[in-house]
Amino acid sequence: MDRGTRFKNDEFAGMTQPENRDDSVPISEIREGHVEVDGVRLKLSHPYHSPGQWIGQQEVLMQLLACWITVDENDLPLTPRLTGPPGVGKTQLAIAAAEAQKRPLFIYQCTADTRPEDLLITPVLSQGGQISYHASPLVTAMLVGGVCILDEGNRMNEKSWASLAPLLDGRRYIESIVAGITIPAASEFRSAVTMNQDESTFEIPDYIMSRLQPTLPVGFPSKQDEMAILQYHLPFAKAEMLAMTVEFLQHSHELKLDFSPRDGINLLRFAIKRMIQDPAHPVNSDEAWQEALEKCLGEDAIDLESLAQRRRRTLGGDAVPLGLADLFFDLNDPMHPDREDLDEEDDQEDDDF
Repeated sequence: MDRGTRFKNDEFAGMTQPENRDDSVPISEIREGHVEVDGVRLKLSHPYHSPGQWIGQQEVLMQLLACWITVDENDLPLTPRLTGPPGVGKTQLAIAAAEAQKRPLFIYQCTADTRPEDLLITPVLSQGGQISYHASPLVTAMLVGGVCILDEGNRMNEKSWASLAPLLDGRRYIESIVAGITIPAASEFRSAVTMNQDESTFEIPDYIMSRLQPTLPVGFPSKQDEMAILQYHLPFAKAEMLAMTVEFLQHSHELKLDFSPRDGINLLRFAIKRMIQDPAHPVNSDEAWQEALEKCLGEDAIDLESLAQRRRRTLGGDAVPLGLADLFFDLNDPMHPDREDLDEEDDQEDDDF
């Protein structure tokens, strides 16, 4: 299939101009990082370049790649959402998938104050006093047929999500009110959304959630995979420090605590830096590791069992059913209406012994 002319910008060297579904919108050749769409000149964002190795959990990688397959000229790729605790590698998974498909990668970091024009096209006042239009990483990926990761998408408000509704269904285009143009996505354009599971996020409306399918959960790695991840990022770390960190992380996973491989990497980095900080007075590896644990993850992380128990109480796991009187009186208050019943139960237990 003839896919048109070669890109004229070094950032996209070796790629071909992608075909668009909507031929009614004139899109010029990309030159020096700019493209003209329906008479409006846009400055493109730069692609993200980084090694995208994914260690372990190959099944979820294959599921993500399957979402981006098209089996017929009338078929459309899916936009999955990658869910899981912070630090388990959701973004790295999407990076590895883009690398596997040899597509240029663009990442947009979503925040609570992201506006529709931030997601699409932003007007910028140039040095000559004229307005120039900058395409976001998302729109750039649409134009060049790349992959866009909307990172931490559930931190974004509904108004911004609404501007993406036509892109995420069969229409596959966006409308920029700022620039006054409609931009269709290239047939090679792919996307995914990462979502953290925490309280500092928005609830995404149902009409958007129905477009972000399927859900691909990313869990904590196994012991072997976690060791391989730490060795990959910290090949200079000592074996005993790696082992201590992996044991700590695996124990935290068993207790349903959210300490992640990212936490382990940061912990080890600080410990190693402390050990080599003063060669004349080297810090013991155990002492450095304990100090790093406290400074990076907090004092509570020193005793995981106690931390897990407190978390369970906070979530209501050990809650005792309360009556109406318990809202006004302490359990040991002599004025508590049920105090006599409680005393009788205690006396009965004493008699049993």
